[in-house]
Amino acid sequence: MQKKVQEQAHLVRRLSLTLLILYGLGVTVGAGIYVLVGETARQAGVYAPVSFIIAAIVISFTGFSYAELSTRYPVSAGEAAYVKNGFRSGGFSILVGMLVVTSGVVSAAAVSIGAGGYLAAFVDVPEPILVFCIVILLGVIASWGIMESVSLAAVFTLIEVGGLFYVVWYGLSYNDAIMENSHRLIPTLDHTIWAGILSGALLAFFAFVGFEDIANVAEEVKNPTKNMPIAIILTLILATCIYVAVVSVVVLSVPIDQLANSNAPLTLIFGDNSHTQVIVFSGVAVIATVNGVLVQMIMASRVLYGLATQGSLPAFIGQVNSRFRTPVNATIIVVLTIVALALFLPIAELAKATSTIVLIVFLFVNTALILIKLRHTPVQNEIFEVPIIVPILGVVTSISLLAVGYI
Repeated sequence: MQKKVQEQAHLVRRLSLTLLILYGLGVTVGAGIYVLVGETARQAGVYAPVSFIIAAIVISFTGFSYAELSTRYPVSAGEAAYVKNGFRSGGFSILVGMLVVTSGVVSAAAVSIGAGGYLAAFVDVPEPILVFCIVILLGVIASWGIMESVSLAAVFTLIEVGGLFYVVWYGLSYNDAIMENSHRLIPTLDHTIWAGILSGALLAFFAFVGFEDIANVAEEVKNPTKNMPIAIILTLILATCIYVAVVSVVVLSVPIDQLANSNAPLTLIFGDNSHTQVIVFSGVAVIATVNGVLVQMIMASRVLYGLATQGSLPAFIGQVNSRFRTPVNATIIVVLTIVALALFLPIAELAKATSTIVLIVFLFVNTALILIKLRHTPVQNEIFEVPIIVPILGVVTSISLLAVGYI
């Protein structure tokens, strides 16, 4: 009996570096670019690509902080472990862990609404019903097994990134004016323009939410000390390049007012030229948004599992199913919460809430790394290290973007 309990208490290291990067790209790229281009364009206008660049700069400092911390403490509920070791406070650890879970389920709820919007092009069913069915089905997949669910997410990621490359290719091929008008993407020093850009950056920041999810599957990653930093950094670099290319093409091809009022903004790049292309791309967008929901489910359930195994939550939440080797109870809690949020809150409110919560978590995580470095906390194994100025800039940029949300 003791042996069986011990077996159920642990996850299995099955994820390679490739799967880890695809996992990170899946939640990062699928979560924002397919859903929030229109909302960001509403705030920043044609300068939306600049909003994405600012968001990328803000998040890069924190990305490097995560790269170091994920090698110091390669465990599930990573942020909670980072804060616990940095602040030496169990209370702060639980708070940050629950904030991470909240950001995951709120983000998944926002993206599931986008998935329902794209899927409505194929199925004549009310969007709330579509959203409900999507979330429940993905909950079953997330409970199936880490290798199975992440492998499926990897396939979805390849499809969604291919769809984004197609958007860029199509825009450049069928709109000769894009290159000629590229100078329009450079903003002037007008303060009203920059107010819109910074406001858009807070929304664009949501599009980068996901790289930190990599830290929360650390207990299921092969050779985490080597693979975690590489996966985090490459995910951010690839996502930034994809975002800037796609958003630049879209804002130069589609009127801003149309983008701002569309639930499926990327389909507008095709105009009225090809109904078939719009339908095919809508199918890709469904896959992308569904993928974003799936990987956020995986992340949030692992954080709940990690908190439970650390003794911060009831033990039943940390139970691992003996057949599927996944935290099924934690996954059920996550799924039910996503359903409730998706059915009762609008996407823009969910996205802004996610950005705010994640920025608060980043503030805690960067501060924790500063404290760890100031104490010269010893490490048992070789780790990836960054200069102390990196988490300091992570704190400054996170506070700055948080302040923008209240201006």
